[in-house]
Amino acid sequence: MGASAPQTVDFAIRGPITRDDLPGLSDRVCALLSERRAGVVLCDVRGVEPDAVTADALCRLQLAARRNGCQVRLRHASDELLALIAFMGLTNVLPDQDAESQDADRPVDPAALP
Repeated sequence: MGASAPQTVDFAIRGPITRDDLPGLSDRVCALLSERRAGVVLCDVRGVEPDAVTADALCRLQLAARRNGCQVRLRHASDELLALIAFMGLTNVLPDQDAESQDADRPVDPAALP
């Protein structure tokens, strides 16, 4: 019998996040990824502080996810957190699932196609 297909997993991070939280958070997410064989993790970051520690935590989670053949996408990120991620040059590292969903729902203007 073949292995089951990777799935999407949802989880939430609540703040504030401190530097001391980083190892435990990473360990819990790695355990979740190996248990669930997730291909995509939708990480609800509603209410987390838009600061460097949060950005560091999210980057560490993305690194752990990629080591497990997975990708983390942010959900419900505040404008301030998204601005910080953009300022740090991490928009491609920490994609915003909500923005991607909105883009997919927008009608395509045929005149704008190449």
